[in-house]
Amino acid sequence: MIDYKIITVPDPVLKQQAQPVNKVDDAIRVQMDGMLRAMYDAPGIGLAANQVNLLNRVLVMDLSRRDDEVSEDPSPIYMANPEIIYESEEMSVMEEGCLSIPRQYADIERPAMVRVKYLDYNGNHSELEATGLLSHCVQHEIDHLNGVLFIDYLSSLKRNMILKKVKKLKKQNLL
Repeated sequence: MIDYKIITVPDPVLKQQAQPVNKVDDAIRVQMDGMLRAMYDAPGIGLAANQVNLLNRVLVMDLSRRDDEVSEDPSPIYMANPEIIYESEEMSVMEEGCLSIPRQYADIERPAMVRVKYLDYNGNHSELEATGLLSHCVQHEIDHLNGVLFIDYLSSLKRNMILKKVKKLKKQNLL
């Protein structure tokens, strides 16, 4: 069993683009399981490979873990090589946070609906149509795989304020 540690800003891996996986095999499934455990332990609802210092296009999500309300029925979603193939013109604004930018939140505007194609846990080609929180979450995690953080959507002033707050929390050993 692999125990992954979630890295935080300003680690340069978070700004790098992840590479596609050739196929979903046992090694990728072990990675997905380890990432899911790290995400649950954090706790969070989404985690991309970059966040555990890996540069392959793998992410996991489970919205049943939202707001510290742990559902009786976990509903993990595993994606390898996710790609947005459709996004609505209608936009949606939601508050987003990130396990790699702890305790910081901001309203982010994204397409209200997206359709994503990917390889699932068993390596099967799948598609997901997402709205609401799921839409924001999957776009947020795919952004990670492209080296983009939610704070990159903010003004440089707001982004720098958030980065200074994280640095201060680290200095005070509060993270």
